[in-house]
Order: sequence, then C-alpha cells, then structure tokens
Amino acid sequence: MIDFSRQKCVALSLVIVGLAFPAHAQRSIGPVPATPPVSTQQLSMEVRDFLGREIAAHVADIHSLDPPQDRVVGALATGEFSWGTFMRTLAIYSALSGDRNIGGQDVARLIGKMGLIESKNGGKSFAQLYAALALRQFGTDLDTNPLWESLKPEERTAWRSLLDPARFYDRATRKVIDLPENYLGVAARIASMDAQLGLITDRAYVNDVLDRAAEQFTKGSLYADDAFPTGRFDRYSNEYARYVYEAAQDAGRQDIAGALEPSLKAQMRTWWDLLSPDGYGYPWGRSLGAISYMDTMEIVAFVARYPQFRPAPLEQLASAYYAAWQWLKGDFQTDRHLLNIFGFGRGNYDYINPQREWQQTTGFFGKVSNSEYYFEKAMKQENVTSFNASLVLPEVARFEYFRKEPRPAGVWLVRRGDLRFALPITTGAHPGVADYLSAPYGLPGFAAPVEQFVPVLTPYLELEDGRVLVASDLADDVTASADGTSLRAVWKQWTVVGGKANEHVSPGLTTAVTWRIGSDSLVRTETISASKTVHVRAFWAVVPSTGDACVAHFVDGLRSDRCDSAEGSWEATVKRSDRQLQVSLLATRDGALGRGNRGALPLYLQVESRNFELQSGKSMSWEIELRAIPPGVFATGASQRPRSPDVPSKSDPDYLH
Repeated sequence: MIDFSRQKCVALSLVIVGLAFPAHAQRSIGPVPATPPVSTQQLSMEVRDFLGREIAAHVADIHSLDPPQDRVVGALATGEFSWGTFMRTLAIYSALSGDRNIGGQDVARLIGKMGLIESKNGGKSFAQLYAALALRQFGTDLDTNPLWESLKPEERTAWRSLLDPARFYDRATRKVIDLPENYLGVAARIASMDAQLGLITDRAYVNDVLDRAAEQFTKGSLYADDAFPTGRFDRYSNEYARYVYEAAQDAGRQDIAGALEPSLKAQMRTWWDLLSPDGYGYPWGRSLGAISYMDTMEIVAFVARYPQFRPAPLEQLASAYYAAWQWLKGDFQTDRHLLNIFGFGRGNYDYINPQREWQQTTGFFGKVSNSEYYFEKAMKQENVTSFNASLVLPEVARFEYFRKEPRPAGVWLVRRGDLRFALPITTGAHPGVADYLSAPYGLPGFAAPVEQFVPVLTPYLELEDGRVLVASDLADDVTASADGTSLRAVWKQWTVVGGKANEHVSPGLTTAVTWRIGSDSLVRTETISASKTVHVRAFWAVVPSTGDACVAHFVDGLRSDRCDSAEGSWEATVKRSDRQLQVSLLATRDGALGRGNRGALPLYLQVESRNFELQSGKSMSWEIELRAIPPGVFATGASQRPRSPDVPSKSDPDYLH
C-alpha cells in the first residue's frame, strides 16, 4: 500500500451512532431573487479597468531588464517563458486599450528588450509563440513595425533566433523535442506568423509544419491524443485544435482549416457539456484550477470570432464568460497583484512551480486581454447589450468517445439537477495518477488531489509481490447505454501505479465496472474476477471531500457518510460487498494529498479490505452510491460532525504504517 503517512495523512476511526438525519432533507422554500442582467458595456469597463490598473502595477515594478530582475511584485520571474508571457500581455493589452505607453514606458521598446532576455536564455515554445504574437501585434510589415524599428541590427538577429521554430521542432523527424503533441500547434502558429512577418520565406517548410501539426485531425480524429498513441486526452485537445485552426487561417491553408471544422464543432459541444455553473470547464487532468476558467474566457472569445463553432447562442456564451471572469476576479489577490496560485490547499502540476508564479499571473492578464478584445467586437457587432448574470446550462447525459480503437477512450458527461460530473476514460502522464482515473470529476464537493497517487473512487490493489495495480489507462471495452444514463467498462490489462507510461500487465484479473445515474445519485458497481488464484494484500479506494465536516449515520445497519462543502455535499453509501470493507475518515492536513485544483481537500472517506484471495471461478463484487446534495441543505446533528483534527490519531496504525 502507498505510504500515506509521508504525506501527513491522519486516519480517524468513526464510531458514530444515533446521528441520524432525514434521508431527503428539504431545501429552503421561497422566491428566488431576480438577478439583474449584466450590461456588456459595464463588464467591458470593469475588465479594462482591472487590466489597466494591474498591468501598470507590474510595469512600475520592473526596474532592470539587463540583467533581468529576479522578482516582479514579489513573485519570482525566473521560470520558463516568464518574460515572453509578459511581452504578449503588454502587446495585446496595448491593442485592446489603444495605449502605446504604460506606466511611462513605451510598450514597443519594452517588449523589444524583454525579447532579448528570452533569446539569450534559450526561450522556446510558448516564449517564442508569445514573442511572435507580440511582434505581429504591431504590424506584419517589419519596415513600419515600431517594435522592430526599435531594435538595433544585432538585436534583430537575436529576435530572429528567438522566432525560429527549430528551437523545439525537429524538421528532420517532424517531431517536437521532448514535448507533448499539443506543442505541434505552438510550432504551427510560430511558423505561420513568421511567414506573415517575412522571417521565414521557405513556404515548403511552413506547410510541412502545418501538415504535421494537423495530422491527427486530417486523418479523421476529432480529439487529439496529447501523447500519441498512448491515449492522453484532456483540455489540451481543445486548445491544440484552436491553435492549428488559427495557424491555418494565418497561412491561408483553407484545406487544413476545413479539416479542423468537424473537430472544433465536436470539441466545443463537449466543452459546453462539461461546464459548471461557475464557468469551470475541464475538471480532470493537467493545468486546471484557474487555467480552466481562463480556458472558458478564451473559448468564448474564439467562438465569438468564429461563430460556426458555437455550441450555444452568444448571449448564453456571454454568461459563461462572465461566470469565469467573476471567479478569476474573486481569486485575485489585489494586495499582492497576483493570482492565488500557491495558496492554502492549492495543488499544481510540477511544471507550475514558484519560479512561474509571475508568469501564471501575467499569463492571466494576457489571456483576459486577448479574450476581451474579440468578445467586445462580437458583442458589439451582434448588438448584444446585456445578458443573464447566471449561467443556465441544459441537462445532458451522454458518452463522448475520444477514440474507439485500439483501446477506447472517452468521457461520460452528466448534468441533471444537482448531479453533475465528467467521468473520463483516458490516461495520464503518470500511470494511476489521481487526476486521470475514472472518477466523477466536477461532482459538487468532490475533487482529486493534484498529481498524486491516490485511488479516487477507483480501487488500488496491492499484490503479494508488492506491486500496486489499478484499472486505468483507457479500457479494454466501453459500452454506454443509448440514453446515456449508464456506462460499463472492462479492464483485463492493468497499470502499475507509478510505473512506466503506456505499460500494462495482465495479473490474471478482470474487472467490470458499471456506473448508473438516478435522480440525484451515481452508483458504481464493480466485479473483479480471477483466472488464477491471486492474493491481494490490500484493496482500497477513497472519496475526497472539498469540505471540512463529515457525519456518519446508520439506517437498518447500513452506514452512510455525508461530507459537506460550500459548493454542495455528497453522501456515500457502500450498498453491498462480498468482502467486509472497513470505512474510515482521513484528514489530510496541509499535505500534498489535501491540495486540489481549486482548493483544499481536508477529508477523505476510505473503504478498504486486506489479505484475501481471489480464486478462479469466483469473484468479488462491491457497490457504492454517491448522492448529490445541493448547497445550503444541512443535516441534523451538524454540530456533532467530526472535522479535520489538529493532532494525529493512532486509531489505525496499520493503515499509517
């Protein structure tokens, strides 16, 4: 079993009797206050005022570019493409506002100096993309481009080097160097803009980069595998398609743009079905949290610009844009002039490190500036002067395939009343990592710790030889019901937790999992069968909570555990099991296991069983139900609910050690 004790995870024994509460607590009754519509003009003023104030504060704190200072507004500016990101931000904000001077600094000259930093430091990929975007913002004719004119001859040479895709794209192998597939989209955009600017005159080279970047789509895929051919599908598929489409438009490759249209239509519909009422998009995988809200603003801006891909009318998309903006604005630390990237309970993938705190914040400014630029244009052109403040989303229950062979992948999309989630069947960068398991991400009150090995509603099995296995990394078979209310997946090939990517083992075990939805619940039923005798040292799964209070109650001897949070609560009940399952509550404290993509995960509910055999011809079956409870509906006995403790408990030393 994974040693959670290193992560300061505390086990609590729950022996709570008589804390029963009504099975169906009542919602508060009364008229829902009408929310006034949002004025498009007022929203634009608010966004522009925020950007102007904050970007000026960052510019004012830049005192040295040669050598570049290590910190800006107290945050480290030494991470990958930090200066390149701010270059792009300054350029697009200048276009949005019409200001060529910010904080007493000439924007074009300031960007020119920052480009020299990235060129000297070997900046690549996004640093190069942002440099190209910044330069093009001042015009494609370099003879009249004020940024280019501000550079000395040797500085122009440095900028040409910075804008060379060969820094990370190998023309001979037609591959990006040690980077995921989505970086092909970055290479395509750089090459196409270089051609517009006259920096690349070899048209065959530009076409080759574009053809390579579009390859998955031109061969018929609607979704891009970010680690082809292993089957990693997440938010990057949408971004990748948008990047290739924009590169094709810039290069005049209408054949590629046309080939991308089916993908973009399908992906935009999936994104719309993924959205939460607060504007949060993709709830699983890498680069989530604030990035997923930025995605929403960028996607709305993209479909505002290209209406043929809209999954809903512009007025409804505007509500999503507004909801995402409200969250991001609320998360911003005005006293520090920074996003709350590394706050208490916030988890990040390892490449979003403290050296990139400034980059993440200025990237936010740039994404919002660019989004607002196209959002305002579309709203004005289509005469949308106001829209609903609340995002009203349609009900959905369907399975969307990312691919069907050789091993199927996809996502189950459910949004019915208070029950909403996305359950992906895909693979991650690390086998068995919590962010990519087949779990109901987005269920209110439920989330996964970021980049941690935790069996989030998908059991880990520790075998006699010490290997820990999990049924993940795509599936051997996936079948969805016609009405989208149930899903069945089968795994015969298993993954070693923390093992090599795209490596599977066949331990003689097969697991068949069925999920089905009711009016307010998700039921997961699993049957594990063996073709030979397999000794299992430990079997365990966890249900994380974004709230810090849980309560157990018993009805006819059946235990249910309810965990409450501000966004909504869930109640978990093991309905049946062939094995006796122990249930315990785990407090994560401020360790890695307690860091989610939008906030802390103070408590885990764990079910486990130890030391048993699975024999040929026999099976183990168990079933768990998760019931969704809307926010504001409280259980009786709330004052007696256990909360995350201040001191460790020794009630379960076997688990801890």
